[in-house]
Amino acid sequence: MFNGFISIDKPPEITAHDCVSKLRKLLKQKKIGHGGTLDPMATGVLPIAVGNATRLLRFLPDGKAYDAKIRFGIVTNTDDITGDVISDRPCPHLTLAEVEQALACFQGKIIQRPPAFSAIQVNGKRLYDLARKGEITESDIPTRSVEITEIRSLGWTTGDYPELDVAIACGGGTYIRSIARDLGEKLGCGATLSALRRTLSNGFDLNSSLSFEQVDAMLRSHSLEILASDRGLHFLPKVILKEEDSKRWRMGQTVSRKSFPYNEDIPSGYVRICDAEQNFLGISEVNDNGIQPIVVLYPIN
Repeated sequence: MFNGFISIDKPPEITAHDCVSKLRKLLKQKKIGHGGTLDPMATGVLPIAVGNATRLLRFLPDGKAYDAKIRFGIVTNTDDITGDVISDRPCPHLTLAEVEQALACFQGKIIQRPPAFSAIQVNGKRLYDLARKGEITESDIPTRSVEITEIRSLGWTTGDYPELDVAIACGGGTYIRSIARDLGEKLGCGATLSALRRTLSNGFDLNSSLSFEQVDAMLRSHSLEILASDRGLHFLPKVILKEEDSKRWRMGQTVSRKSFPYNEDIPSGYVRICDAEQNFLGISEVNDNGIQPIVVLYPIN
């Protein structure tokens, strides 16, 4: 029985749900969930929680980073290269200088319209279901505020349909397909996302990620060591409990803040709880009432 995280380097042409199903079969465990979806076309970091670590997914940081390729002159109904082409306008005279000038407008907090083919719900229905039936228009799609912390060009390929390689770091809820579409609209030539690789997600990166082939090989050789349950949670302050207090906490009891002379200035909000031996026990919320258990990984009945 595994408990912890496995960061999968997702291959193309399968969904995040497919990855969970595949890992369930490999590990022979049902309690598995993923943190953050990836479009089937995309590859890269997909954090997957195993066992009791599934209860920690909502506490992971939401920062993400991508390497993307944007093709200009092509517009599709899905805002990526897998969709139906709805506009085809060669633009061989487009320059990198023009693109980089427009790219700067996407830095910081921006208002973004998600793709019509996305999992967002409108009136209880998924946008992609409405889009397939032709029951959604651009004005029906709710916009959202997202934050782009970094966006910079990595490479430029000329031609009738020039392509830009770009690195993007952003907050949760950002659609890279929308950035490609909106960049093309701003330049007046149209654009679509032609490739996407996620390099960072929820505190996990490519260096800590495994392919399914690697997971399978490690299982066969009994060498698979999954990542610790608190991987990705080190941005949360750590509170160390003494033996008696950790027992009470694991029984679901709130522990007074006054009993921790070695935990000076315990901050309010979510914290990681460890015992005196530095073993990670779960997540608490610290408030005026004390240290309240939120996720107890190893309860005492």
